[in-house]
Amino acid sequence: MASRLYPEDQKRVEEYLNSPLHQVERKPFRVWWLLLAIVAVITGLGLLARFLAALVIA
Repeated sequence: MASRLYPEDQKRVEEYLNSPLHQVERKPFRVWWLLLAIVAVITGLGLLARFLAALVIA
């Protein structure tokens, strides 16, 4: 897709994005940690809901 910026503005944007400030090394994304966290949160909320329901019903 062609840029809608003027060439000098596009050059400034590219220089800004290529500056060392924006070249941060990141750890690889781990899908299994995300899935584990989601399962843990859903399980925890489910257990909390059952506990609160038992307190209300009892």
